[in-house]
Amino acid sequence: MGATPQDHIHLLPKAHDLGGGFVVRRSLPAAAKRSVGPFVFFDHFGPSEERPETQHDVRPHPHIGLATVSYLFEGAIHHRDSIGSDQVIEPGAVNWMSAGRGIVHSERRPDALRDSVYVNHGLQLWAALPAELEESDPFFAHVAAADIPAVDCSGAVVRVLIGEVFGVKSPVPAEGGTVFLDIDMPAGSRLELPALAEELAVYPVTGQVTVDGEPLPGAEMSVLPAGAGTLLEAAAPVRLVVVGGDALVEHRYLWWNFVSTRKERVRQAALDWAAGAMGAVAGDDEFIPLPDRPLPA
Repeated sequence: MGATPQDHIHLLPKAHDLGGGFVVRRSLPAAAKRSVGPFVFFDHFGPSEERPETQHDVRPHPHIGLATVSYLFEGAIHHRDSIGSDQVIEPGAVNWMSAGRGIVHSERRPDALRDSVYVNHGLQLWAALPAELEESDPFFAHVAAADIPAVDCSGAVVRVLIGEVFGVKSPVPAEGGTVFLDIDMPAGSRLELPALAEELAVYPVTGQVTVDGEPLPGAEMSVLPAGAGTLLEAAAPVRLVVVGGDALVEHRYLWWNFVSTRKERVRQAALDWAAGAMGAVAGDDEFIPLPDRPLPA
């Protein structure tokens, strides 16, 4: 261990309205830390009540150069994409969508819940693909909750969503030493988290956890010093996630839904989307247009 609270980078999330009053708390990217391992984007949404009259569906939109990671604590989201994937994600399952050279997808209310009232609560992350895989073929992988391995560490239950930890390995096909853990800690528990990756961050979803002796409130992020582990302590029950992986070597340009090591590639993706040349979700004629803001100079 050895890290002190002064060595950590503390990130306060910013609220973003994605439309229709659907507000997310965004921790990455931040001015103090643009990425943690490959993760360049970290959104926490909900708990939010979904009613038949609410319009929180995310219409078809494109991505390049990244993998989206969708994870729910409550609720359900229907994913469909331009390579034919059709999957309802439910709590505890992991959706990994590698955009590569380009993919289009939508995230909507499942048809079975159109007339229901329910709660959606979860995370959406973007992991920048390694530079050599930016133009790879897109693919989609879904791992059901029952297939996610878990390990009990002195009372703390660690679900290994992505990566290999404490002798268990997730079946999610991620690159770059990626780590994503969902941890339940009961009151009075302690967990020594080793240096699982070059870069790691801790984020309490519900409750508060102490990180190397410093209280970390819910929905705030603590980025550990490079190459460090940490001691986690829970005075009361807490659910938290840990994310990280190998540090990004090359700079990433982020513009709208596009991530690339080359700004000219981002500009080309924008032109392709405007021209309708990036594909479509079968049977879904809606789409999100390009934002009205300057492209990377």
